[in-house]
Amino acid sequence: MSSHGPATPMSAHKSSGLSGEAHVPGDKSISHRSLIFGAMAVGETRVTGLLEGQDVLDTAKAMRSFGADVEKQGDTWVVHGVGVGGFAEPDHVIDCGNSGTGVRLIMGAMATCPIAATFTGDASLNKRPMARVTDPLALFGARSYGRSGGRLPMTIIGAENPVPVTYTTPVPSAQVKSAVLLAGLNAPGQTVVIEREATRDHSERMLAGFGAQIVTEDTDEGHVITLTGQPELKPQTIIVPRDPSSAAFPVCAALITEGSDVLVPNIGLNPTRAGLFYTLQDMGADLTFENMREEGGEPVADLRAKYSPDLKGIEVPAERAASMIDEYPVLSVVAAFAEGKTYMPGVKELRVKESDRIDAMATGLRAAGVDVDEGEDWWTVHGRGFGDVAGGVTVKTHLDHRIAMSFLVMGFATNAPMTVDDSGPISTSFPIFESLMTQLGAKLTQ
Repeated sequence: MSSHGPATPMSAHKSSGLSGEAHVPGDKSISHRSLIFGAMAVGETRVTGLLEGQDVLDTAKAMRSFGADVEKQGDTWVVHGVGVGGFAEPDHVIDCGNSGTGVRLIMGAMATCPIAATFTGDASLNKRPMARVTDPLALFGARSYGRSGGRLPMTIIGAENPVPVTYTTPVPSAQVKSAVLLAGLNAPGQTVVIEREATRDHSERMLAGFGAQIVTEDTDEGHVITLTGQPELKPQTIIVPRDPSSAAFPVCAALITEGSDVLVPNIGLNPTRAGLFYTLQDMGADLTFENMREEGGEPVADLRAKYSPDLKGIEVPAERAASMIDEYPVLSVVAAFAEGKTYMPGVKELRVKESDRIDAMATGLRAAGVDVDEGEDWWTVHGRGFGDVAGGVTVKTHLDHRIAMSFLVMGFATNAPMTVDDSGPISTSFPIFESLMTQLGAKLTQ
């Protein structure tokens, strides 16, 4: 079982005047997909701006294990793919570390190849449910053998004679949708995924860019994606936009830290990913989009965030949840400093992330003096306003990078420092978090 090593606590102290440019890492979702789609193409795919966090590096190792040639040349990652259906059987266990995206997409990509592979991860990943992926993959003819509850370690035996499927996702999940589409690449005919609620569409956009025949439409049934199987994917040159989920942390830090003015350049604003920023604006945040443009088929802008002492609690539209599901932890931190309550419905997916993120955040917020109500599919943070959030506690991160970063951001504005029990998992998605925030003027200590 993988592990990042001994716990490394970190404390965040009350700060002021965060300023400068925050150059956050490349988008994690697009980075994973660049490597996997490149490995399934025929020829050389070149990727710049790849997020070099541990999650993505684990996906690069996995693609090598399945026979693709993946190497870094200067600032560019070069992938020589093996073609759709061309994966070789790995000779060792595939360790996906902390990455639910990585393991679920890779399972999909190999599930319609006549090979077997065993997957594992760290303590957090091995607790996460995989049946949501292995159930639809079984429809193609793949078989899975894992621990009780459909958990890792797990062996997948790919279908020798895959068949196309039509699958309606039971919960909004881009990972499940993408796993099914990746499996459908090596199945004859058309594979159809029906979503009642549209989720982030990087897979659809990128598959089209790689030359797959893929059509999306909105119908009475929901959002319908139709993929024609067995294409020859064409290699691409990819410039990875910077990650909106990582941008959330310096943006939110600036909003709650007195005297701050921070520019976060080149952020992807795909409509299926940008829900947090619109929510913050609804709360009264001084947050603007500058230099709006399009790069590689994705909308991009520079975000300018300034200290916003007049934040108000709101009801976050439930239909916005899929576009900001990873950002609710840090949103709850901002909500703690707003006036009034922030109600967040339609968020049951948070219960099965790297941790139960509702429980983890609610526990830490309460310890820091903030009232939180919660249900299975909703939670409410009762904001205390600026100057009245106590802090002064150590919180458990449960090996969850977003929990760790959220509480550290909180510490920049609490009356007493906030300490996280382990900052190590931050490296999975945002390895430069500490140095970036320190350069902006934030006070962090180990």
